[in-house]
Order: sequence, then structure tokens, then C-alpha cells
Amino acid sequence: MTVEKVAATAAADDECVECGYEPELKRTLGSFQIFAISFAFISVAVGIFATYDDVLLTAGPVGIWLWIIVAVGQTLVALVVAQFAARIALSGSSYQWASRLANPKIGWFFGWLTFWYLATGVVALDNALASQAFMPLVGLQESEDTARLLTVAILIVQAVLIILSTRLLGLFTSMAVGLELAIVVVLVLGLGAVMVFTGSGDIGNLTTRGITAADSNYFAIGGGLMAATIMGLTTLVGFDSAANLAEEAKDPFRSVPRAIVASVVAAGVLGLLFLIALTVAIKDVPGVTASGSPVAAIIRSQLGPVAERILLAGIAIAMFGAGMVVMAACSRQVFAMARDKRFPAHVLMRRVNPRTQTPVPATILILVVGVVLMVALPGAALMQLIIGGTILPALIYGAVMILYLAVRKRLEHREGGFSLGRFELPVAIAALIWVAFALVFLVTPGDATVPTLVVLGLILAGGIYFAKMMIFNREVLDTEPGDDIFAAPAEMTE
Repeated sequence: MTVEKVAATAAADDECVECGYEPELKRTLGSFQIFAISFAFISVAVGIFATYDDVLLTAGPVGIWLWIIVAVGQTLVALVVAQFAARIALSGSSYQWASRLANPKIGWFFGWLTFWYLATGVVALDNALASQAFMPLVGLQESEDTARLLTVAILIVQAVLIILSTRLLGLFTSMAVGLELAIVVVLVLGLGAVMVFTGSGDIGNLTTRGITAADSNYFAIGGGLMAATIMGLTTLVGFDSAANLAEEAKDPFRSVPRAIVASVVAAGVLGLLFLIALTVAIKDVPGVTASGSPVAAIIRSQLGPVAERILLAGIAIAMFGAGMVVMAACSRQVFAMARDKRFPAHVLMRRVNPRTQTPVPATILILVVGVVLMVALPGAALMQLIIGGTILPALIYGAVMILYLAVRKRLEHREGGFSLGRFELPVAIAALIWVAFALVFLVTPGDATVPTLVVLGLILAGGIYFAKMMIFNREVLDTEPGDDIFAAPAEMTE
């Protein structure tokens, strides 16, 4: 590590102490590993693999161009998130930002929503890994019971690896990201080469509505075209996961904001190339649309069954790495709230193993939540909870944009650190407008009613626990630990 990075790491530890926390987590994550954590959470290949069928069903092949709009909007959000990450490098990300720059009561709701978004995200990823990638790869017949058992097994393995070492998490996610990048690049080049030499591609697919050509509500609010934004909105999220592991990064004030922006930009560009190649390669639009897994069907028809199995293997590894990142980020969210005495069973949940320097009880909690959801919820209810998890990040990002506009003058920029300069205000306003549109896209389709109610239920449950703290333990919500090092300059001189 260079002298500059050593100094930056020491400065981050000093800030932890000033904020009232003893640095307990081990700083082992370098710049690429931090980038890999954000990129692995996004997991562009996984997102497209899981939602490409939704685009074909609701908007047809032409719906892929909505990816560009979503990518630009999410990049605006990432730029604002990076502004926070460049100044406050504490586990808990938006929970800490809101608690210290607004007030702890507001921050608590940021943390509560983030916890449930991440907790349901782990289950969604691992269940998709089991049912859509692993079972087809090894030739198992479709079975919800089998998928649930495999999901529990995957959750256990991920929890063990995360508990053992943060370095192991970084190494595994770096490997998974490298493999995912290689697979997408090879598939894009392979599909392109086959289509050029055999003439099997159809450039007209890029402008066709496919089976939705006769849909009279196609352009309506909540109609097919609007619903197709689901692919981008459920894929290009989670880039802020790097900020949730900021206390384990070697040079967080530089590496974390760069990782946040770079991951969403890289995913946006790579995803667009992948979508174009896939769409041009469709030989039979209605047939592919009706298949259970359009991406796999396209690869099989153009490159053969061996390439399809390689794709499934790569997707499985990428999903496993993404699940590890989500579980790790969620455990750090629990840890961050618990050490402030603002999470159930906080005395237990704040404990860090002195040997592994990882929050073991918090990680086990995420595992337990996943197992309970797998065992207790019937298929339809589980699916509604998972879909509800797609609304939560938009709510959180919208709240972060409002927070930034309210407190941006309290964020002193570090020399050489990430900064938007004079563009910060227009970018933040544009990002907030985008998130407002994204929420409309997510909640207006007819099948979004139940997931929206699920989200409202989670907020209500949080309100009940919040009320309990206000009645029996109000002091933990009145002040933040440590010094108020983020006070506005005017306040500091009074």
C-alpha cells in the first residue's frame, strides 16, 4: 500500500473514532474489490437473464431501448450517492448519512427500509440461482420444494464464507465479476460472429413490438412500454453496496465513490451491448417470447447446447457472488444500526468476532430471515415479497436525493476527493425527477398492487418498532454517538 493510501486509511479510521466508533472491521478491500462488490450486486448478466422475458412479454424486443433511459437516470442517482460516500465512510451508508446530516429519527427509517430491501434481495437472488440456473444446469426437474431446499443450502454456504473473512468475500466477488465480464464479452462477440457468417441475425428485431403489436394499452400509464422499464430498474441498483462496506475499504474516500459511479456506468454500457446482440440474434420472436428462459433459448439456437450450459454455469457463479454481496451489505446494515442501539437485539447484533473481524450474529440473522421466508411463505406470497423488494430501492434513492438537496451545504469536499463541483445541484435535481418517474413506472402496472401493499406493511412494521423506541428508549434517537464533525461551518463558529 502506498504512503497516500496508508494516510487515507488512517484518516478513515480517525473519522470512525470521531464519530464514536472503535474501528472493529478489518480493512482488506482494495479499489478493484470495492468496484467488484458494487458491480457484483448489479450483476448485469444476471439481471438481463432474469428479466429479459418481461421485456418481450410487455413491450416486445423494441423495449430494450428503455435500458438507455434507465441507465442514464440511475447514473445520475449514482453521482449523488457518490457525493455522500466521498465524505462519510461509515457502515450503514444512507442510514448514517441521514442520521448525521438530518437527524437520527429520519436516519432510522433509511436503515429500516434498506435492511428489508437487502434481506429480501438475498432471498430473491438465491432462489433465482437455485430455480433458474443451478437446477437446469444439473438437469433437475422443475420443483418449488427442491428450489427452496437448494436456496437454504446456498444461504448457509454464503453465510459461512462471509463470516470467515471479508478478504474472502472480496476475492470471490472479484473472481465472479471477472467471469461475468468474460462471459458477456464472449457471448456478444460469439453471437456477432455467428450472425455475420451465417446471416442468422435480424436487425429488424430492434424495432419490432413482437407479440405486443396489438396491445391497445401499450403506451398508456402502467401499460406495456412503461412496464418494460422493470429490467433496468431491477438490475441497475445496489451500486451503493460499496458504501455499506466503507469501513472495510483501504481508501474509502476515493475507492468507494469511484466504484459506485464506475459500476453503474460499466453495467449500463455492457448491458446495452448484450441486449442488442441478444435481440438481433432472435430467430423466432413469438417462440422465444413463449420460452421459459429467452436468453438461454437464444444462446442455444445460435451457439448450441454447450454454450447454453456454459452460460448457465457462469450465471450461477455470478448469482452466487451477487448473493454474497447482498448478504454482506445487509449484515453491515444491521451492525451499523445495532451499535447505535437502534435495531432489535442490538447487544447481540453489534458483536464482531475478534478473530475474523466480521459481524457474525448480524450475518446469521440474514441467514435466519432467508430460511424463515423459504419455509413459512407459500409461493405466491413469497413472490409478492420479492417483487415488493424492487420498489424499495427506488424509495430509498428518492429519499437520498431529497436528503442531499437539503443538506448538501454541510458536505465539505475533501481535497482530491470525488466532487461534482458546480454541477452538483442540477444533477441532484435531475436525479430526483428521474426517481419520481421510476416510482411511477414501478407502482402503476396492475400487478404492482400487492407488492406496493407489502412495502407499506414493512413501513408500518418499522413504525411500530420506532414507536416502541420513542416510548421506552427515546434517548437513542435524540443524538448521534461521537462528535458532530459534519456540523455546518456557521454552526461550528457560533
